[in-house]
Amino acid sequence: MNHQTGTSAARRCICANIRRTDRAITQFYDAVLGPSGLSAPQFGLLSILAEVAPITINHFAESMAMDRTTLTRNLELLTEQHLIRSEPGVDRRMRLLLLTEDGEQALAQAWPLWQKAQDRIERTLGPTRFDALLAELSSVVDLTK
Repeated sequence: MNHQTGTSAARRCICANIRRTDRAITQFYDAVLGPSGLSAPQFGLLSILAEVAPITINHFAESMAMDRTTLTRNLELLTEQHLIRSEPGVDRRMRLLLLTEDGEQALAQAWPLWQKAQDRIERTLGPTRFDALLAELSSVVDLTK
């Protein structure tokens, strides 16, 4: 029995297409953010953390739609670079994540570079297509819950 999928069906796979798009867009943002020393994923984590801190790792993982283990691995490098820190919460078993002063400075340096990349994407797609894309991506996320 042959289990090979036709290429037309494989090209319609939403998972493969989103992963391909993710790689392309991450490479684009990484190139623009390069002078800041931050990668696109690092910028994303720092920018969200700046909005929600102080926050527990569990709540941060939920807000990022990531499992705790994956988030912890991603945060280790930011901690080693002294861009984020954790400190005890009210309950000593709880750890709260915060940006450090270096993290705030790195984010401030990266922000205009990110804005340049973002503006290019928004300008290329146009406001209607851009807003529709965000809405569709949110719908796909909601389908997986």
